[in-house]
Amino acid sequence: MIAPDTMRRVAAPDDPRSLRRREDQRFLTGAGRYLDDHLVPGELFAAMVRSPHAHARILSIDTTAAADMPGVRGIYTADDLDGLHPLPCYIVVKTVDPLIVPPRFPLARERVRHVGDLVAFVVAESREAARDACEQVIVNYDILPSVTELRGALDPQAAQIWPKAPGNLAFRFERGDREAVAKAFAGAAHVASCDLVNNRIVAAAMEPRIALGRFDPASGVYRLAISGASVHAIRRELAEGVFGLPLDRIEVSCPDVGGGFGMKNVTYPEYALVLWAARKLARPVHWTADRLDEFTSGVHGRDNLTKARLALDAKGRFLALAVETLSNLGAYVSSLGPGSSTNAPSTAMGGLYDIPAMTMDVRGAFTNTVPIDAYRGAGKPEANYLLERLIDTAAHQLAIDPAELRRRNFIRHFPHRSAFGTVIDCGAFAANLDRVLAAADRAGFARRKREAKKRGKLRGFGIGCFLETSRGQPNEEAWLTVRRDGAIDMAVGTQSNGQGHETSFAQVAAQRLGLPIETFQLVQGDTALVPRGGGHGGARSLHLGGTALLMAADDLIARALPVAAQLLQVGAGELAFGDGRFRTVAGADGLAQEVDLFTIARHAAESNGAALSSHGDNICDVITFPNGAQVAEVEVDPETGAVSLERYVAVDDYGRLVNPLLTESQVHGGLAQGIGQALLEEAVYDPDSGQLLSATFMDYAMPRADDIPFFDLEMVEVPTKANPLGAKGSGQAGCIGAPQTVMNAVLDALRPLGVTHLDMPATPARVWRAIRDAQAAAL
Repeated sequence: MIAPDTMRRVAAPDDPRSLRRREDQRFLTGAGRYLDDHLVPGELFAAMVRSPHAHARILSIDTTAAADMPGVRGIYTADDLDGLHPLPCYIVVKTVDPLIVPPRFPLARERVRHVGDLVAFVVAESREAARDACEQVIVNYDILPSVTELRGALDPQAAQIWPKAPGNLAFRFERGDREAVAKAFAGAAHVASCDLVNNRIVAAAMEPRIALGRFDPASGVYRLAISGASVHAIRRELAEGVFGLPLDRIEVSCPDVGGGFGMKNVTYPEYALVLWAARKLARPVHWTADRLDEFTSGVHGRDNLTKARLALDAKGRFLALAVETLSNLGAYVSSLGPGSSTNAPSTAMGGLYDIPAMTMDVRGAFTNTVPIDAYRGAGKPEANYLLERLIDTAAHQLAIDPAELRRRNFIRHFPHRSAFGTVIDCGAFAANLDRVLAAADRAGFARRKREAKKRGKLRGFGIGCFLETSRGQPNEEAWLTVRRDGAIDMAVGTQSNGQGHETSFAQVAAQRLGLPIETFQLVQGDTALVPRGGGHGGARSLHLGGTALLMAADDLIARALPVAAQLLQVGAGELAFGDGRFRTVAGADGLAQEVDLFTIARHAAESNGAALSSHGDNICDVITFPNGAQVAEVEVDPETGAVSLERYVAVDDYGRLVNPLLTESQVHGGLAQGIGQALLEEAVYDPDSGQLLSATFMDYAMPRADDIPFFDLEMVEVPTKANPLGAKGSGQAGCIGAPQTVMNAVLDALRPLGVTHLDMPATPARVWRAIRDAQAAAL
């Protein structure tokens, strides 16, 4: 159990730690450093020729007319790309048989395998010239049968996408104790089950993917600037995988980035193409994706089918969980794609509940669609969604209050080892549920439901809990360098795509070193300036990067100590550090000598020519566990199927907070994305032609302001001992908690009409159809 004095309630706006983001000044005044804002002298522009077919043989490519167009400097196909290897997938997944990774060359060879697959690219003096020339490239295709529907991808009669993947099966992943699960189900008093669709999502970052490639013939170094993330991983995949070069021959950097959500952590073919062309043409080459490029070639998220079963005893205690999932990989194996349905969900499987036995059986399938990769939460939303939907199903099957069923099964003793071996160190799950139900005024819901009925509306109350597993790998490093001008550079191997690291990391360093926050300047997202790093993703930045920064601060104090002792002519043991300076113990006259870090740094530079710097290496594989309990209230119009989200309340635990205001903002953004998946968003392919039907914002519904209510968010702090900050991570939590909470509310509204199942997104058409089907079945 968690002692009451270890929990602290947070009011984010009023908390003195809630500093506004330092970086917002430049963002709001137009001084952001976005890649497309700054043209490089002499740069050329690339545009891509993409397949209009889901599956076809390339019979011929005629570039004659395009090559003669004004401004064109080069048109290239797969035959021209000498020396470029396929894009690698380095993720390690312990599959039953080896993961099948077919070759994905930067440009398609012989066949295209999804609409948007790259066939050729044009480099010209302007964007317009490059795009115009693309339209003149004539590709002769032999159209082949395709499969875009995941449900039929593994059927023996389905179109075969890769010869080396018979039946389109890429992998099979199994985890858990089958005998224990079978025994539990055999002896169970009750079994609940549900079949769920986790719908395909387009990340749709505000800033599209951008890449600028340069080549220095003197050093032989390629330099890639991208609107992306995870620069060290992308450098590795390009250098060792695609180009076959040592790491030091490629540098990757990111300026400010306008959103990523996981899809920009990926290595894309376009990155290799602009680098190759920059060397070929001896000029910088710039590519900016348009929105159609993003929809048809930027990786998508989610997209799996799951059958989940829950065994319960006569008192409603959970005995076992069995999960079978069919996961879509798309046409290729993307950088991190297989992990989103295997490694990632396995850490969160079982959620906040004490479930003695569990199994996972996951099959990965190839389809003629855009590849799937990490999208905010990457596997953890899927694991939590299936479990919370299953618990609500069980609650109604057993006629037990959904909140009470959860209470009976929460983990209450820590540390807790799950059936898959994940060790959860702390939490206040029952207390959070009680608090959110009170904040949401559950007692008054019956009245609100009656009032809605008078207006012809159905009102629903949905409960959803979540357990995030914030990554403990890869390890992370940080460097501090004291500058002569009175500033300190913080180089950290993680990266901000809008999370506010320039503020929160500065708060961490400022507190440890006792200096004003303005002293610290963040250096990130550049392999030339930051030697190593794991990038962002998995809500890992504070847990790993923040800890590395603390270690670097302690190392800085240790390195400065002997210099301070020399300057003050005292023994090192006679000095104490605080407020950015070393002080001696006051003598008989009450006076103490002192020297600050910047004086020490100037002395070090003058005496040996070296800057005062330090390093923190955080070797850590420990996971942290953000968690929470959330409530949604919806109203449904039974005549049209329209769903209105009336209220959203959350009580979440992200450990000890560095900046509550930034944490709250991160959660708000995640909630908006999770609500979008639940109610609006779905990438849909035509099953016959393989065309992406939702390829623009005219057809893909993003949440707007009037789709989302004001959030009522309360944060409690239950610090973890997994890191000295006590932080658990918050970047993905909203996206993990919202889908099941909203869908449980929708089903609660519809259940009186006989609707017991509904898949995301709960669009008006889908809700209307479910109501009509239930009415027809009742006749």
